[in-house]
Amino acid sequence: MVFFEKSGHNLLFRYDGECVMLTPWGQDSLRVRSSILSDMTEDSIALQMPADFSANDSNIIIKDTRHASIQNGRITAELFVQEWGNALQITYLNQNGKILLREIANGGALAKKARKFKPLPGGNFCLKVSFESNPEEKIYGMGQYQQERMNLKGCNLELAHRNSQVSIPFYLSSLGYGFLWHNAAVGEVHFGLNTTEWRADSTKQMDYWITAGDTPAEIEEHYASCTGTVPIMPEYGLGFWQCKLRYYNQEQVLEVAREYKKRQIPIDVIVIDYYHWPRCGDWRFDLEYFPEPQKMVQELHEMGIETMVSFWPQVDWRSENYEEMKQQGLLVKINSGIDVQMIFHGNNVFMDATNPRTRKYVWKKCKQNYADLGIRLFWLDEAEPEFTTYDYELYQYHAGTVAEIGNIYPREYSRLFYEGQQEMGQDDIVNLVRCAWAGSQKYGALVWSGDIWSSYEDFRKQICAGLHMGLCGIPWWTTDIGGFHGGNINNPDFIELLLRWFQFGTFCPVMRLHGLRMPGETIINQSGEEREWTGAANEVWSYGEEAYHIMVKFIKIREMMRDYTRSLMEEAHNLGTPIMRTLFYVFPEDKNCWDILDEYMFGADILVAPVCQEKADRRKVYLPSGIRWTHAGTGQTFEGGKTYEIPAPIDTLPIFLREGKQEYLIHQV
Repeated sequence: MVFFEKSGHNLLFRYDGECVMLTPWGQDSLRVRSSILSDMTEDSIALQMPADFSANDSNIIIKDTRHASIQNGRITAELFVQEWGNALQITYLNQNGKILLREIANGGALAKKARKFKPLPGGNFCLKVSFESNPEEKIYGMGQYQQERMNLKGCNLELAHRNSQVSIPFYLSSLGYGFLWHNAAVGEVHFGLNTTEWRADSTKQMDYWITAGDTPAEIEEHYASCTGTVPIMPEYGLGFWQCKLRYYNQEQVLEVAREYKKRQIPIDVIVIDYYHWPRCGDWRFDLEYFPEPQKMVQELHEMGIETMVSFWPQVDWRSENYEEMKQQGLLVKINSGIDVQMIFHGNNVFMDATNPRTRKYVWKKCKQNYADLGIRLFWLDEAEPEFTTYDYELYQYHAGTVAEIGNIYPREYSRLFYEGQQEMGQDDIVNLVRCAWAGSQKYGALVWSGDIWSSYEDFRKQICAGLHMGLCGIPWWTTDIGGFHGGNINNPDFIELLLRWFQFGTFCPVMRLHGLRMPGETIINQSGEEREWTGAANEVWSYGEEAYHIMVKFIKIREMMRDYTRSLMEEAHNLGTPIMRTLFYVFPEDKNCWDILDEYMFGADILVAPVCQEKADRRKVYLPSGIRWTHAGTGQTFEGGKTYEIPAPIDTLPIFLREGKQEYLIHQV
């Protein structure tokens, strides 16, 4: 019986209707696919073959009837056909023969399956893929889950998007490999102590990618070469962005911008939030509140400030575009029942970002009503999209059912604007978006962490979220400084939280102040209709003199770092390197660095220890071993490999510099 065959650079296994194919795919990497009673699809939902990669140096050996291997650089897959049931088991090893990952065995009489395909009506399968688990392994990445946790070993994660949850199924392992579940289906992953199990609710075939590397940086660079990197961050992405829910009219926007200029406070971007439009899906300014938008944008440009406008993918039944989009089939379709996918100021359905005709139609509207006015930045909200009940099985995209393909929506949403802006000749593209998937980065996606609460617990969760996102190939990431929900501008406890968050925001990839501040104000239009309300003031001068001086201090620190931040953005563009980096990313040999969740590196030279506990005026800081560190506020030097208790009064936070690096920050933080 012949189980194995070589086809070009591919190694194939066949038995009882299943075909498994292993393909060299990028440096030290393999793509692994399996199908049942069908040809292997060559489609690639996220992976791209690196232009400089050649598989000519890979090596396939068919040793005997039951053993074969394929080697590509520093990774080798060994294939073994077990005698009980002729079940295939694959083991992945690095160049030193160390086991990185191995499929579960069939267990003899247990008759388990490492790749279990359960048929569904219509020809798809519910797929479960199971691997052995090393209890000592540490796992990082997987996107953004709202939890105060770095090592994901033991976690159960939903492979689906929600408001403030981003599912990007790539992880980096402490054992020296990276793994991409190359499947956009809704599902789950369980990083158990006994097994790791991936599940896709509906799919046509198994598809994953695995890479080996001696350091986290090598693994990350391999991943970026196969999924893409961010563009070059524009200069206006390096400074301070002002935002709130919401500047509801033109004069408010201009008054705030003029005040920043009058006070000589550096500002790069001002953001106009949602419901500046008449109805969701109109995608234009409401002339009652923004009578001369082009003049507004022009004045902002003359002040050196870019304008960002919010966009929602919802289309209200009453929108001027609804009937045409429905007739043209440009909307997400509900499979049964009344076609209402979100109720918010009316009945809404979502535009179908996976449909090329939808992308063309929507961009034409946005070009006419925004881009032609001089607006170059878009805030792509509701990007999951935010179905009211998240019952994913109810909905159908042009690309397929949400159960099968739903996780690509936010990436295609970013693509809509990126390709439209490119067609206009814009080359400095960055758009703020609330969700992402593998490959979103190459479409200029700056992900923010969604509608989070104004609490210290949520603050700490965002530190973890930003670090995981960076490891998933999304180096452009930010939060609502101060949190989104629950911040009262008259509450001293909230002001303390805001200041601590503001300090953290200074050392994020993008520094953006936003939130729904209380107390709010009701807005009634000329026809007597209640519109979306506006929150309290959220400018740096809105929180008292002490808070004002602290926030201005940190805006100026951000400006001082502009050259340094620009260099980090170039690394992200060239190599896929995160801006915010886990300590272990920079210091993988220091075992202590793999367990720290509330410190991080801003680039390779600046260690940031946010003050993220209520009423704290000091905190413990671990400094990685092997080098000496300089406290950016005092100039005092410290030996690495130790934990220190560092004073942190409200106007500062512990920042440490590699000795001899970024000396201009000393005595500033």
